[in-house]
Amino acid sequence: MKKTILLSLVAASVLFTGCDQKAKDSVAEAASSVTSSVKDAASNAVEKAGNIKDAAVEKASEVTDVAKEKAAEALEATKEAASNAAEKAGDIKDAAVEKASEVTDAAKDKAAEATEAVKEKAADTIEASTANEAGKAAYAKCAGCHGVDGKTQALGKSAVVAGQSVADLEAALLGYKEGTRNVSGMGTLMKGQVASMSEDDIKAVSEYMSGL
Repeated sequence: MKKTILLSLVAASVLFTGCDQKAKDSVAEAASSVTSSVKDAASNAVEKAGNIKDAAVEKASEVTDVAKEKAAEALEATKEAASNAAEKAGDIKDAAVEKASEVTDAAKDKAAEATEAVKEKAADTIEASTANEAGKAAYAKCAGCHGVDGKTQALGKSAVVAGQSVADLEAALLGYKEGTRNVSGMGTLMKGQVASMSEDDIKAVSEYMSGL
């Protein structure tokens, strides 16, 4: 565009070479005016370009700030989520440890109960065995009439003692010892047999006969 204007000015200068001085001055003034207009237009264009540049830089800065802010928010959210996950994992771990401790304690209690039950059972067995031996020893003087297995009717009159209940046998023997019992005329004989027996002996021998 500048070249076109300059060429026009040159052409005008050539055309008016032969004109008078007044015409030349008019042409010079016009050329000066055009040159000034061109400069102003160029200056305005430069200024406008600068404004556009400044606006673009400002916009880019705003976009960058927003992006930074979003990135910071995302980072904070990630940190919070990680913290919550760690806290949740800690809670789960604590709960698992507590549960394992409860299970262990329950198992210990059960083991202790089982051990105690075994001890009691063993004690009962030992006690029963001891009582059985005492009953067996006490029954030795009864075997002559009732038989080793307790299934012989004494003098063909008495009931079979083997297998009777402990309570019945014990009551019968106590009755003979106290002289209040006399079955089939055997009261006197039986009183002599049990006279030396203590209540513990009678209980032991009753348990023994019941088990025959």
